[in-house]
Amino acid sequence: MNTGVVSRRFAKALLAYAKGEGLEDKVYKEVKTLAAHFAEVPGLRRAIENPVLERSKKLELLCEASGGKDVSQVMTRFLSLVLEDRREKFLQFMMWSYIDLYQEDKHILIGKLTTAVSSPKLVAHLQKLASEKTHGEVILEEKVDKGLIGGYIIELGGFRLDSSVANQLKRVKQQFIAKNRRIV
Repeated sequence: MNTGVVSRRFAKALLAYAKGEGLEDKVYKEVKTLAAHFAEVPGLRRAIENPVLERSKKLELLCEASGGKDVSQVMTRFLSLVLEDRREKFLQFMMWSYIDLYQEDKHILIGKLTTAVSSPKLVAHLQKLASEKTHGEVILEEKVDKGLIGGYIIELGGFRLDSSVANQLKRVKQQFIAKNRRIV
């Protein structure tokens, strides 16, 4: 079976179950924590996929990686189901699918803002402006790149707006080159 299909089905089921229990926000935080641990600790995935390790130990390990003692019953039952169905090799993809489904359901857009210097006021202003235009919550992850000289680059919802000084200088240079070609 296709990895994406399996992952999406399990993620949809988890979201529906979590919404039914009124715990979708808590489960979202737990899923993000587990997904981060999968990314940061490569040994976690190897341990979970290890056929020698008992299911109870795997469940204990996954619950600890999801938030420790405070992990919700919804998440614990979901992880138990995944292990029972022997779908642990899809677990990381299930977490990513849940994050996508949750953000889609709550109208949350994640974007990237690259600036020459850190500017919390600009981030707040652009988040507010984008939220008004998209009628949803916008979260911008800020990155500093001194090579931009000034201005910013915003990437949101598949669109990219480059309003950096470096890009403007590049366009001016290209215009001069094109104009000089016509002269010669």
